[in-house]
Amino acid sequence: MKKLIAVAIAALTFSAAAQEYPSKPIRLIVPLTPGSGADIAGRIIAQRLNEHWKQPVVVENRPGAGGQIGTAAVVKADPDGHTLLVQSSSHAANPAIYKNLPYDPLKDLADVAILGKTPYIMVSAGNGPYKSIKDLIGAAKAKPGEIPFASAGVGTSTHLAAEFFVALAGLKMVHVPFKGSPDAIQDVLGGRSAFYMAPMDVALGLVKERKLNPLGMSTKSRVDSFPDVPTIAEQGLPDYDMTLWFGMWAPAATPIPVLQKLNAAVNAIVFEPAVKEQFAKLGIEPAPMKSEDFSKFVRGQMDFYKKIVARAGIEPQ
Repeated sequence: MKKLIAVAIAALTFSAAAQEYPSKPIRLIVPLTPGSGADIAGRIIAQRLNEHWKQPVVVENRPGAGGQIGTAAVVKADPDGHTLLVQSSSHAANPAIYKNLPYDPLKDLADVAILGKTPYIMVSAGNGPYKSIKDLIGAAKAKPGEIPFASAGVGTSTHLAAEFFVALAGLKMVHVPFKGSPDAIQDVLGGRSAFYMAPMDVALGLVKERKLNPLGMSTKSRVDSFPDVPTIAEQGLPDYDMTLWFGMWAPAATPIPVLQKLNAAVNAIVFEPAVKEQFAKLGIEPAPMKSEDFSKFVRGQMDFYKKIVARAGIEPQ
């Protein structure tokens, strides 16, 4: 009898936690620079959460160390659902790159929801010498270890997406890490780096203005917004297939009903017509999952990035 009472009390407590949440402003920490894909997607979701729940949802950028700084801040926050993390697939890449993260990505964070997926678009300077992947591969093979490529930072998904290409093509190139997509793109525009595996949302406008040249799409299938741009896979690298995705996490001890409420809210918001339209303009597609399915997906991605690191011969830092 006592056990049944305890279970009933626990159920009521959990239910109350979900009903009362959110009871104060929500801090949504993005461990990347303003203007990054995760930042833009996070702000769209934050605005709708604000409107739904009538509580301020404040986006706070804490870039640095491949997302470790902002992620560690969320891990240390009170596990009440009022401090959340929005990060890109770099979250799954970091364990493959860094030997000693200041947190355990599997134990210290609860997987909440996926916000959406988008291809990378491999870009070079519009006025530069590389008009195709064939041009780039030819130049890199002629000058092994001399031609640089840009990334949004060591261990970021843009870094590993590029390393995967370099490894599959059998090239030796120089990695030039930056603090985010805006700086990496500027380096490519200036002709200093040969290419960048850009998130679609940050490259769309510049590609349409022909300031950036689209060399290839990262997914197996072509993308509706750029039907004339071939995939990397169909240009001689059939094993190349990568997708950038954005997710939400909370401190590990956050009550399950709060996590479920957040998951349900995000899954509904990404299908709202206004949000779908905003996402479509950025090349982001909704891909909602239940929290447990998102957890399996994240773990699968961590294994995938470890294989890329091993194949590319990258020494974990």
